[in-house]
Amino acid sequence: METVSIKEFYQDVLGAKCEKLNKFLDNQSNQDIGHFNVFDIEKLNASCNKGAMPYNRRTYYKISLIKGKNRVEYANKVVDIANYAVLFATPKIPYRYFPLDPEQSGHFCVFTNDFLAKSKTGINIDKLPLFSPQSGFVYQISQKQFDDLSLIFSKMHEEMQSDYEFKYDLLRNYAMELILKGQKLEPISSQDRNNTNASARIFTLFIELLERQFPIES
Repeated sequence: METVSIKEFYQDVLGAKCEKLNKFLDNQSNQDIGHFNVFDIEKLNASCNKGAMPYNRRTYYKISLIKGKNRVEYANKVVDIANYAVLFATPKIPYRYFPLDPEQSGHFCVFTNDFLAKSKTGINIDKLPLFSPQSGFVYQISQKQFDDLSLIFSKMHEEMQSDYEFKYDLLRNYAMELILKGQKLEPISSQDRNNTNASARIFTLFIELLERQFPIES
């Protein structure tokens, strides 16, 4: 089974010979921030002619907010999305999803492990139940939940276009907000019950991180 790198992901989206690709990836690497980007699914589908998503592993993480009928294949499972869903992909789990009708919209963001490194967030995301191999992986949600998560993605799109000095710190916080909301969708299994305080600790760390990066002046 092949493993897809972040560069190969962009080659699929932008074309293998995109002249600006290496410069774009190198620019983020040179800033010691890891890699992050966000996409509008409807606009992306309209601007490029992508082939079917292959079933493989990625070296990056991906959070997809999906509107439309789709089929998700991961591990040894198949899930049909009826209307709305959110998917949390990790390098640990091979997967693919493909549309079952042409009406598709939503958003997704991609990021590397070093973008959300523990040294930056205080949290090891690989230790979260949401990113464990036993997680639900894809979660069907209501329209209200879809709309709520869409607001976070809208903030990501807006911030990606800004020249704010701390834009990637803010984007990192938006990504963590998506992850923490996803944690609420992941039911607590019997083996996780001894760790029921973990979510509270994670939330506290997240708030402390926000306060350090964006102090409120009295």
